[in-house]
Amino acid sequence: MSRYVITNKIRELRFFADEMTQSTLAKKVGVTRQTIMAIEKGKYSPSLEVAFKIAQVFDTPLQDVFFYEPAE
Repeated sequence: MSRYVITNKIRELRFFADEMTQSTLAKKVGVTRQTIMAIEKGKYSPSLEVAFKIAQVFDTPLQDVFFYEPAE
């Protein structure tokens, strides 16, 4: 059975949003900076609610922020 991972482009979106900090994004979403950092690095998968909130902050569809891909 293939293994899949959730990847994301949060770092890129933050960069293009006037280099938004992890702390600013965390406040907008209602989580800690450490949570944003872990999600960005792929060490933690966000809840569906947090994933939608992150996408909403960037006014971007969820599928353009998070990707479910086969692990390498």
